[in-house]
Amino acid sequence: MSQRISEKNYKNKKKETISTINFGLHLTIDGYGGSFERLNNKKIIWQALFDLPEKIGMKKLSMPQVFFAPPLNKKDSGGYSGYVIINESHISCHTFPYRFFVSIDVYTCSNEMDKDFIISFFKKTFQLKEVEINFIKRGTRFPSQDLISRL
Repeated sequence: MSQRISEKNYKNKKKETISTINFGLHLTIDGYGGSFERLNNKKIIWQALFDLPEKIGMKKLSMPQVFFAPPLNKKDSGGYSGYVIINESHISCHTFPYRFFVSIDVYTCSNEMDKDFIISFFKKTFQLKEVEINFIKRGTRFPSQDLISRL
């Protein structure tokens, strides 16, 4: 049986009494001017999601999954959506080949991420001409220790 800090006690604790750390890192890559053939190729997307975790020191918990996403509306003319679940979180990729565009997320609860390698990897994979990068520190008030004791 676990002992819990009650929700009421947790909310009443002073901020300085709960030690916090940064939970994770989230890299988003929006790629422009990519190769239609590569963005529209399920095997290439699957292979990228299969290869990247090992290349950046992360462990896959599942094999990549890639699905064809049919056209949805004027903004979304269809493409592929894929992801791989990693021990540290996930990597996802959504291609829009008719717009030469890709949207990629790499999220990890690790404290480090080789952003330059990941960006280069996807630029080469999809032959991207330009990228827009966002890098977010997630969970900046994540408790540094469990709030429930384990038995």
